[in-house]
Amino acid sequence: MEYVLAGYAALPRSSTVSVSACLADLVPAEPDWDDWFPDAAAAARTGHAVYEIGFPAKDVPVLLAEFAAAGAGGLPDRLARAEPPHHLGDGKLLGFEPVGFDCGLCHSWGCLGGLIDDVRRATGIRARDGLIEDEAAAVEAARWLTASGLGDPKVFFWTPAVLIGVPATPLRGTGPG
Repeated sequence: MEYVLAGYAALPRSSTVSVSACLADLVPAEPDWDDWFPDAAAAARTGHAVYEIGFPAKDVPVLLAEFAAAGAGGLPDRLARAEPPHHLGDGKLLGFEPVGFDCGLCHSWGCLGGLIDDVRRATGIRARDGLIEDEAAAVEAARWLTASGLGDPKVFFWTPAVLIGVPATPLRGTGPG
């Protein structure tokens, strides 16, 4: 499946790994009330672990329509560029997290009580620490969540976010000289 770059999350190493500020101690990007940074170097300047986030290209039109109503930070601009994630090959694929949006905020299936268990009971799909290892299973989980309506009233459309651990990124302006 093709993915589109959504941004980079900066997380303290002790934090839960998630794309949602409901679950993780995300270091917010400034100034746009955007939880995710536009590039890996900007996220690395926080001094925290950096994770690349991507969404399936096929889901981007729906996501852009949702964000048009909310006017959410820099995410719509990044999605509209349709740039692929940079670290799918050299980073560590951590897994997939079903997510949805409400008023421009990202919610994980772990945010909305019991959805992980609901998906497991209905589909047999299992997660470890809120992430699904298999891409096809993550797509199925997101499809089931959307069809079930269980994210209501917060989320109506679910998509699997891919999370990639970004290798150490050199910090600009911190070298010798």
